[in-house]
Amino acid sequence: MIQETPDLFSYRRFWAARLLPAPVLPMSRQEMNELGWDSCDVILVTGDAYVDHPSFGMALIGRLLEAQGFRVGIIAQPDWTSAEAFSVLGRPNLFFGVTAGNMDSMVNRYTSDRRLRSDDAYSPGGEGGKRPDRSTLVYSQRCREAYKDVPIIIGGIEASLRRIAHFDYWSDKVRRSILVDAKADLLLFGNAERSIVEIAHRLARGEAVGTIRDLRGTAFFGGVPGEWFELDSSEVDTPGEQVEPPHDPYAAEPCRTVVHQLREVPRDQRDNVVIRLPSFEQVRRDDVLYAHASRVMHLETNYHNARPLVQRHADRDVWINPPPVPLSTKELDGVYELPYTRRPHPAYGDAKLPAYEMIRFSINIMRGCFGGCTFCSITEHEGRIIQNRSEESILHEIETVRDTVPGFTGNISDLGGPSANMYRLRCRSEEIESACRRLSCVYPDVCRNMSTSHKPLTQLYRKARELPGVKRVFIASGLRYDLAVHDPEYVKELVTHHVGGYLKIAPEHTETEPLSHMMKPGMGTYDRFRELFERYSKEAGKEQYLIPYFMSAHPGAREEDMLTLALWLKRNKFRLDQVQNFLPSPMALATAMWHTGHNPLKRVRREPGDVPVPKGGRARRLQKAFLRYHDPDNWPLLRDALKRMGRADLIGNGKRHLVPRWQPGMAPKPGPMRAPVQKGKPVARSKDPRKGRRKVGGR
Repeated sequence: MIQETPDLFSYRRFWAARLLPAPVLPMSRQEMNELGWDSCDVILVTGDAYVDHPSFGMALIGRLLEAQGFRVGIIAQPDWTSAEAFSVLGRPNLFFGVTAGNMDSMVNRYTSDRRLRSDDAYSPGGEGGKRPDRSTLVYSQRCREAYKDVPIIIGGIEASLRRIAHFDYWSDKVRRSILVDAKADLLLFGNAERSIVEIAHRLARGEAVGTIRDLRGTAFFGGVPGEWFELDSSEVDTPGEQVEPPHDPYAAEPCRTVVHQLREVPRDQRDNVVIRLPSFEQVRRDDVLYAHASRVMHLETNYHNARPLVQRHADRDVWINPPPVPLSTKELDGVYELPYTRRPHPAYGDAKLPAYEMIRFSINIMRGCFGGCTFCSITEHEGRIIQNRSEESILHEIETVRDTVPGFTGNISDLGGPSANMYRLRCRSEEIESACRRLSCVYPDVCRNMSTSHKPLTQLYRKARELPGVKRVFIASGLRYDLAVHDPEYVKELVTHHVGGYLKIAPEHTETEPLSHMMKPGMGTYDRFRELFERYSKEAGKEQYLIPYFMSAHPGAREEDMLTLALWLKRNKFRLDQVQNFLPSPMALATAMWHTGHNPLKRVRREPGDVPVPKGGRARRLQKAFLRYHDPDNWPLLRDALKRMGRADLIGNGKRHLVPRWQPGMAPKPGPMRAPVQKGKPVARSKDPRKGRRKVGGR
């Protein structure tokens, strides 16, 4: 049975609670000595610089464990070439907690075109190269070398998104669960506050790490116990032909249970059902089974009804428990009200940390996202149930920033989270929510069971900007405009008071086919939001602009779709400076499409995949070039593509053309020669396409 963990702050605190909270969590023996510590109970190893701020995962986990009475040390961005740097704080009494940091290390180190980045926003001075590829694996190995008998627990987004066999874009192959390669004792996925606190207390009581098997949000090595009923994934969602196909969970109708099972689970075992996914070896060689496994795993992500999963890796099983229970408002308030300094560790001196500078004056008000965008990792990591902080806690944190953070000038840079406007939104029915297996509450349209009232958020905005010493409160988090259009009063509040001239939103595309593979709304919703934005900006007497983000090379996007999008951009006078080429992140549904050509948003069949996938450097460059049609560097590529597509009519120098015929730095081709009748010697004239006027003379 899966144990439900108690309230986060209900545990009897460990003996070290008698010590005062550390000014900052120690990163050296000297700091430990100054605190009077002879050892650390827990040592957290991270690929990020240590910033004592709740937006940095290791600071949040470290302060939470400190509040439970444990002595916590931090090893930040260690030299991974030997085990020496991992013994700097000595042997931890309980365990090593290892993470790559706030980002997957491969996403952090490489661009979507697999080019090595020269900088790192989570390092002092923005310096790149401070962490290794696949940091979680490397750090775990070095911890094991330093102290062989100390339990190793891995977590963070890198571990979370790699908990099952997954396609790895950077090595272009299916890799094993990160638990196997890291040789860790436990893997924690999702927001891990509940599981990490429970594990720390159980280990402190003397329980062996190998016996901790009943916690949500954990993965470990272990077979199926005899009292459990094993259900093959093909019986949950059959990959192939079937007389009665399962209900489509993405249809535009109220949520309901979508599981179709061929075998009846015995009544006395219904609480002990585990789903067996195709093995690592199977999904590595069979694209249909990979897409099927991805689909089944995503259908088992609602913490209300998710069942454990098990996947074979060679001669061992990786067991994945259901996702963690979301934190209550009271618990989330408690986590964000811990005694953070809200500054980088003093060891970094005056060095700037770009990631910290970005969030220094921002406030996180919620967690989770029910958008379900197939290319995004937020939902897979934080879940679909929105976890909200209380209004009082948020306002108190704004006052803390105002009073304690150096450089505050009266402007809060953001009041948001994974989404700007999902605060306090949830399903109207707990019964429906507990049975739902849909992956999005807003696609293909907003579910009629989803509350869309933004009144609590509008009220929060008004109270925040009325606080003494606060001049402006900006909203910089991603806005779900498909939700916002259901509450014009919210849009008016946002546009009138909380936009700094520009508001960034992400339609991602204009065409139906790519949008359906992204699970994003159509452009009709964008147009409705744009009308509201422009109306309320005008009423407020402000000149403000929408800045749309678009994505190239996403599965489902054909060259024709990108051309149509480019023409839309030109028609609407958008010249995009930054364009995101799709990056296949581990475990995402869009990554399954990219790798297999099959669409896991519907039942996967034993037939060739029908998802167009722009692979290869040239195909990806071309899709990106369409979005930057105005860049002369892209014109040669676009001309070739337009000719091949039979759209050479779009090459020319008129307003209706996409790219000109000429190229900067090249002499213009001579036009037709003619000798006009005039007095004196005839003069040949040709048109100069660069200037649009006649040039006197000829060859």
